[in-house]
Formats: sequence, structure tokens, C-alpha cells
Amino acid sequence: MDNAETLVLGTTNAGKLRELAELLTPLGIGCCSLAGLAAVDVEETGSSFAENAALKASQQARALGRWVLAEDSGLVVDALRGAPGIYSARFSGTDATDARNNALLLERLAAHPSSARSAHYACHAALSDPTGNIVAVSSGVYGGVIADRPQGAGGFGYDPLFIVPEYHRTFGEISSTVKAVISHRARAIRAIIPAIQRWLHPHRLPAGGQ
Repeated sequence: MDNAETLVLGTTNAGKLRELAELLTPLGIGCCSLAGLAAVDVEETGSSFAENAALKASQQARALGRWVLAEDSGLVVDALRGAPGIYSARFSGTDATDARNNALLLERLAAHPSSARSAHYACHAALSDPTGNIVAVSSGVYGGVIADRPQGAGGFGYDPLFIVPEYHRTFGEISSTVKAVISHRARAIRAIIPAIQRWLHPHRLPAGGQ
């Protein structure tokens, strides 16, 4: 599979890369990360997940001359007026880690009972052609509740604190297979897959396919 048919996933986050590859590879969509490529540092100056996803996709695509799929996602907590939101990855500062972010979130929610800990994960994805033109966008959300302590060692980010209502367990406790079906990122990527197939592999579409 040559570069023209290989989709660059605009991330170096190992957890995100794994989830994206698990969704795309079974569909015959070859993909690679930014690792080892002449990627650029993209300043996330957007005011929303959608704007940041578009910035990352278009700027990396222009720099690489490749098709790029980028996404921006995070946790939105109602009691915190939407925080950490687009600042989810750096919630606890420039030297943020998952552990520090989770600790700060629990601190901010310490006075809130479980009934006031509703939240949702949000993900926005953007597909850019090699010239930096955004040709498709999508989004996905998944609602849950923030636990009062970390539970489970799976996933990444705020997953050990995010209780999945249907399973009464956190994303840190459920399998990656289940998460790949129900998560915000899975929903956003599934929604944009038809566009990826249409733009990168038009000759593989069935007769009459759009």
C-alpha cells in the first residue's frame, strides 16, 4: 500500500493511536502515526474541539503532503461548567500527566455528590486532503458519571474515573473491545469512515456507492 492510500493519524498519543488503528485496520484502511514523519507542532488555538481537530488535520496535511485524519477530544463535566473541555490533556498545567489531571478533577468535584457528577466525553474528527483542505468532519459523544476514586487500570486519560452507565464500571475497567464499540471516539470515527473510503479508496466502493 503506497503513501497515497495510507492515512496518517494526526496523533502521537499511544492510547488514541491504538483505538484509531483498531477501528480502521479491519476495514482495509491502512494507517500510520506521525512518528517518524516530518510532522509540525500544531498550536491548538481553537475555541472548540471541532476547531482544534481541523487545525491539526489541515496543518499536518500541508506539512506532510498526505491525507491526515485528526481528532480532538476531552471530558466535559457539567458541575465544572464544561471543564476541563478542550484543556483536558493539560488540565493540571503544562507538565500535566493523567494522574495529575485525575487528581485535580477529584479535588474540584470533592464537594459534589454522585448525583451532581454527570459528564460526557466528546470527540470531533476532521479529514484533510494533502493540500490542507478539510473534506469531512464528524463528532461523537458519550455520557457518564465521574467516580469518587480511580477504578481500573485500562484505557488512558480520565478513563479510570468515567463510569459507563450500562456497565456500572469505568472505562478503566471495561475491555478495549467494548470501548471500541461505544466510546465517543469510536462514534466519531465510525461516522467519518464512509468519507475516508470515498476519498482515499473510491475504486473500492461497490457499484452505485456514494
